[in-house]
Amino acid sequence: MMQKFAGMILVVGLAFGATPGLAQTRTGTSTEVGYKPPPGASEEFATLRDGTRLAANVFKPAGTGPWPVIVSRTPYLKDGRGSAETLAAQGRHYTDAGFVFVLQDVRGKGHSEGYYAAYVNDIEDGYDTVEWAASQPWSNGKVGITGASALGVTANAAAMANPPHLKAAYAVVAPFDRSRSSFMGGVIKEKDTIGWLKGQGVAQGEIDSLRARAADDVVWNRFAMSTNRKYIKVPVYNVGGWYDIFNEGNTSNFTYLQNQGAEGARGNQKLMMGPFGHGPLSGDLAYPGEDTLPGAFRHEIRWFDYWLKGLDNGIMDEPPVSFYMMGAARKGALSPRNGWQTSANWPPASRETRYYLTPDRGLSKTLPLPGPARLAYRFDPAHPVSTFGGANLTFDRGPQDQRQVGNREDYLRFQTPVLDKDLSIAGTVTVELYGATDGPDTDFMAKLVDVYPDGYEALVLDAPIRTRYRNGRMPDDIRMMTPNAPERLVIDLWSTAITFEKGHRLAVHITSSNSPRFNVNPNTGEADGLQTQKPRIATNSIYMDASHPSALVLPVIYPGHP
Repeated sequence: MMQKFAGMILVVGLAFGATPGLAQTRTGTSTEVGYKPPPGASEEFATLRDGTRLAANVFKPAGTGPWPVIVSRTPYLKDGRGSAETLAAQGRHYTDAGFVFVLQDVRGKGHSEGYYAAYVNDIEDGYDTVEWAASQPWSNGKVGITGASALGVTANAAAMANPPHLKAAYAVVAPFDRSRSSFMGGVIKEKDTIGWLKGQGVAQGEIDSLRARAADDVVWNRFAMSTNRKYIKVPVYNVGGWYDIFNEGNTSNFTYLQNQGAEGARGNQKLMMGPFGHGPLSGDLAYPGEDTLPGAFRHEIRWFDYWLKGLDNGIMDEPPVSFYMMGAARKGALSPRNGWQTSANWPPASRETRYYLTPDRGLSKTLPLPGPARLAYRFDPAHPVSTFGGANLTFDRGPQDQRQVGNREDYLRFQTPVLDKDLSIAGTVTVELYGATDGPDTDFMAKLVDVYPDGYEALVLDAPIRTRYRNGRMPDDIRMMTPNAPERLVIDLWSTAITFEKGHRLAVHITSSNSPRFNVNPNTGEADGLQTQKPRIATNSIYMDASHPSALVLPVIYPGHP
């Protein structure tokens, strides 16, 4: 039943780039002739502070109650994620455990009244929904909130509102800042953000407006977890995936709330990170039984049993962090280095280790020598490097083979000699790149790659940086490049946990495009979406000398191996 339920709430159409100006709006309806709720449910309506009524399927356990309540708020229709029996099974997942389950259409969706604007009203509406649920005759006043993907966003929004009767949350594959998820390094995700919005019929002018909004502003921060999570006062169980589009959301939210959160949140958080993506992985690697999202919910009932019922089931005696350490994982040849580990915090203790890029396309732990050393290539926006895998939403994702990129002048592979012992990392990976371009602006892309003995180049992490945002994304931080002058560019590849095994090679790939995963920079310096000039071919350079020590920076740990 858990797999059916989890698969149902895994949403693959999340408009995580949407803003108030881009959201489609329509009026919901509170009545439907001949409507019947799923078996075991009644349709009930919460009246919000502005008089809007939101519809929910309410599933109650057998008996007279009252009971603790678990709420989930969805933009994907409470009646639209499967057959009537599947919806009923979703309700039984909770009622069999002694909870009322409230699955609510968000404002302007399904049977709910009002106008839908993605995530704009979810802070206030989440607060009002929790308080409504707490006041119902079937409720004992203790409320939890749960959800994955878009439903995880609404769960976090309600937690930031700090409703008095919310006692705990369970957030799966949810971002911390949607602007940072949609604009990695200041570069918009072309297929997963722009492509999704086009598919929803959003006008081109509005899409162009979004493209131009990579800089930080008050609208982004109105909903940003990094700005508002200080108001969360409840325990949150965060679950994420190493190949998920919101990888950094779950780790970042856990780390902040566990160590700096408000009273009630601080010290009461949990984090689980698995080897899955926002859908099935592509490529020739597999983690049997662990590479899909349903397992993300295996601790949900235990979590709410503890915080809503007071059952001492041992969950808070377990280490706060569990993470899957990935190893060699070719299909049919899973290494014993793969498996779950625990930690007292995230990231676990590590030693920052630099692997310096060398002019002969190597990676070395030895500092570069004095004297000029650089590699240059021509980046033509008309002929971008193709995407093969990564943390994608709407197309192939995961550890695909980067040999498919082929041999290109604008694609530089740097790798170590064959490793003579295992190299394990856990935490945030960065690339400190000293880059230059002959124009005002360009992109640099970095990939962390595990090279197998047969040459398979398994993608682990990848991310870009748009050079104008090298100092940050506040408006006053944005600076164009000085032509042909090298500057330090820090590329945040987000987090992972992986062992590069003996006999493999550690690699970093550097280029300037990755399409359609990311928007292709025209190299003109104009704001994306507001371009008047033709794209230009850029000559980009990577410096690798003692004064410009470009390096892959890894969080090396020392796990015990048999």
